[in-house]
Amino acid sequence: MGRSHPLPTRLPDVRRGLLAGLRRCSKPGKYLVVGGTGAVVNSAGLVFLHQLLALPLVLASTLAVELSIVSNYLLNDRWTFGRRWPSWRRFLKFNLVSCVGLVITTATLWALVTGLRSPYLLANLFGIALATAWNFAINLLWTWRRT
Repeated sequence: MGRSHPLPTRLPDVRRGLLAGLRRCSKPGKYLVVGGTGAVVNSAGLVFLHQLLALPLVLASTLAVELSIVSNYLLNDRWTFGRRWPSWRRFLKFNLVSCVGLVITTATLWALVTGLRSPYLLANLFGIALATAWNFAINLLWTWRRT
């Protein structure tokens, strides 16, 4: 009969260090981490909607961006800006700001794919990067402004 090993009670050092680093992130750092998760949600949604469901590229991009807007709002509201409960008012503000980001992302995607024949996922990531700067600045100044 072999010895059973108890489950580890502590996270491995690398994981623990990563979690501690994430807790100490600045607001822009947290916003970028959340944006990174949003980029994954957006790209996965785009592949699912465009490649698997065969929706037109611009429609698939629009829906994928909206999906990432919802996930980004929930993560930013709680983690980046430390709000205990989400609010419809902040969500509507965030969504409005993000809709401009959606236009930036989708227009960049369309222009790079049709004009330069870029791969659509690469063009999408470039559009996300451009929209991120807009979204952070306006959300910081308007959506989560403390009065």
